[in-house]
Amino acid sequence: MARHLRTLRDLSSAEFNRVLNLARDVKQNPDAYREKLAGKAVAMIFAKPSTRTRVSFEVGIRQLGAQSLFLPYGGDSGLHLGRGETPHDTAKSLSRYVDAIVIRTFGQDEVDALAEHSAIPVINALTDRFYPCQVLADVMTMRERFGDDLRGKKLVFVGPGNNVTHSLLHAGPRVGFDVVVACPEVLPPSHQVLEIAREEALRVGTQVFVEHNARKAVKDAAVIYTDTWVSMGQERDAHSLRAKLTAYTVDDELMETAAPDAIFMHGLPARRGEEVMASVIDGRQSVVFDQAENRLHAQKALMLLLMGAEPWS
Repeated sequence: MARHLRTLRDLSSAEFNRVLNLARDVKQNPDAYREKLAGKAVAMIFAKPSTRTRVSFEVGIRQLGAQSLFLPYGGDSGLHLGRGETPHDTAKSLSRYVDAIVIRTFGQDEVDALAEHSAIPVINALTDRFYPCQVLADVMTMRERFGDDLRGKKLVFVGPGNNVTHSLLHAGPRVGFDVVVACPEVLPPSHQVLEIAREEALRVGTQVFVEHNARKAVKDAAVIYTDTWVSMGQERDAHSLRAKLTAYTVDDELMETAAPDAIFMHGLPARRGEEVMASVIDGRQSVVFDQAENRLHAQKALMLLLMGAEPWS
């Protein structure tokens, strides 16, 4: 039976760390993995615009010796999936042609349905609800800065509850760091995701909670993380969202409240002057381009494991 990455809950703590350890080796020794997926093909289904996700996956697939097939979603030249074909039929068909599916789309239900009917690995490259590949790269970046043992470190996400927030809530208990969501009361993370994360954190001795005062939330934080206020598909609500988030811009004053060695993270694309000031994202504490690079290495490791080229243990 195929293994999938629908959300980070598909990975145990040991498996999460296995991905990260392999990603580090892939980064340090790329030639050792260069033909590990030779003869394989990966379908890339994209319903949303992309810079880092598309490029990092396509380059990573090529570096591993495989072939990528970029498949737009719907439209005159896109997949029938975007024009009425069921995920069942798409998954069954693609399973006969390729060796894995990477999908970047709106609904999490579409990823789940593809995975349910697919005989090959399905990788969630972003939905409105979760962004697991981004957060794998984020935690890899945290380990590069703070060491492999992240227990006791506090990550504060500043901004609206969104797909990045939800995947960070999944990651914290699996890796051992605390997650605080600093958000307006009217823009919280999913209650269901938050409650599951709290239960998982309680079992392993980490903390997960929501705080509406950003300055209070970031006190002594090791990581301050923010994301665009207006996600793809929310453009019609942009004015309202910005009005609700004016107190949640990450600026130099907010960064000074964090721990002295704190880092700033952002998955990009960023709007300087909106969710983050230019002095922060372009400053000495920013690791945003390390995150961007690590997308390549983390995703290569993930594909090697899910596609059976490397063992899970």
